[in-house]
Amino acid sequence: MLSNSSSVDILTLSSLDLQPTYIYPSFVFGTLLYLITVFCNLLVLLTIAVSKKLHKPMFILLLNLPISDIVGATALFPHFLFSIITESRLISSEACITQAFFIHIYGTGNLIILSAMAFDRYIAICCPLNYNSILTSQNLMRIIFLVWFLNVSMILTLFMLLFRFKICRADVVDLFCNYPSVLKLVCGDITLNNNYGLFTLIVIMGVPLMIILYTYVQILVTCMMTNNPDGRRKALQTCCTHVLVFLVLQINSNAAYILHRSQSKLTVLRKAFGFSVILFPPFLDPLIYGLNTRELRQCIIMFLRRNAGSTK
Repeated sequence: MLSNSSSVDILTLSSLDLQPTYIYPSFVFGTLLYLITVFCNLLVLLTIAVSKKLHKPMFILLLNLPISDIVGATALFPHFLFSIITESRLISSEACITQAFFIHIYGTGNLIILSAMAFDRYIAICCPLNYNSILTSQNLMRIIFLVWFLNVSMILTLFMLLFRFKICRADVVDLFCNYPSVLKLVCGDITLNNNYGLFTLIVIMGVPLMIILYTYVQILVTCMMTNNPDGRRKALQTCCTHVLVFLVLQINSNAAYILHRSQSKLTVLRKAFGFSVILFPPFLDPLIYGLNTRELRQCIIMFLRRNAGSTK
């Protein structure tokens, strides 16, 4: 289906403008960054999976975040590193659309997952007596299914609308393939695509933002009214972690999208924001949660010690 939708088979990504002396250092740095990102996310993922102490709704929901982060990092880094070492910015139309699809699966997934985690914290802090009755195993599985169903269905529909057109331009305006940059390559009336894209933007970014604002305002009010200073500190620490991760993704995503839609001449800024959407969250998420969530941090240390001991 992808090949039938394209008349231009080979696309050219925006130039990296790397000096020859920086090619190998950039490749080594990028490779290390990708390996560290995947390792840290796998470490969080495996720690939650094998530690029975972490088999709670909060951590089961968190389990989905490293999965999404690995998808995003893997969609970007392998081809990006290949293009650095080969000094070629060419990419097939099929690979470009595939990269764009999984990058948007990652971005949308993170926002919805963080919304689900905010709901979990809201119930735990504002309705603690009803926590176990609301977030049962069945309801938790329903939430996780809904997270991925909404994610995949919205992004798949977005790209199915793209398949109606032929790609008739070859120059991608960004450092990697994403939906706005691919849409600029097609020929035809893209009004429906723009309208549906705006709708998905409102749903994907607006709804999570409203959920985050509502839940954390309620959490903040509840924490301020509690007489337990230690409980207040733990609750606020957890919430600050969620808000920090959410803001990093939201600010970068919105800035990149606005610069795309406005046809801004600030191409360097647009590329920087777009690249940071995929670069920073997958790298920072496991570090932020691993360092700031004491229970998870302790289990990670135990997991590493246990596996280090088993190799001796």
